[in-house]
Amino acid sequence: MGIDRILQCAPITSAKAVVAAALGRVSAGYPSPAQDYSDSKIDLSEMLIRDQVSTFIVRVSGESMRNAGISDGDELIVDRSVEPHDGHVVIAVIDGEMTVKRLSIGPTGVVLKAENPDYPDLHVAELSDFRIWGVATTCLHHLN
Repeated sequence: MGIDRILQCAPITSAKAVVAAALGRVSAGYPSPAQDYSDSKIDLSEMLIRDQVSTFIVRVSGESMRNAGISDGDELIVDRSVEPHDGHVVIAVIDGEMTVKRLSIGPTGVVLKAENPDYPDLHVAELSDFRIWGVATTCLHHLN
């Protein structure tokens, strides 16, 4: 699974990325007429971006992370200031190729794990040119 495009989040000046919010719960089972509604607003930048200078959006190309809920065409919010740990979904560069995989650090070394059995895991060889470019913090998954 590769990265199709990288977009930098522009710093937000006086205008905020704010959308109307209907706070409360939405039933995914049987509809409930007794919902609490609110006409407050949510600042999406505040909600999704911790560090604007270090945050980028990448568009995913491929299906190797399908079982992690990341599909072809989704956008990932990537924070380069987050320290990567075992189990994080990361954007990695290995021998010049950018990819999104789950980071696995174990006694045998570093493995970039696919979340689709049709794709192989990438075992990072000791002499590989390998960098973790950032940690994916949010997946923007398109429903249609």
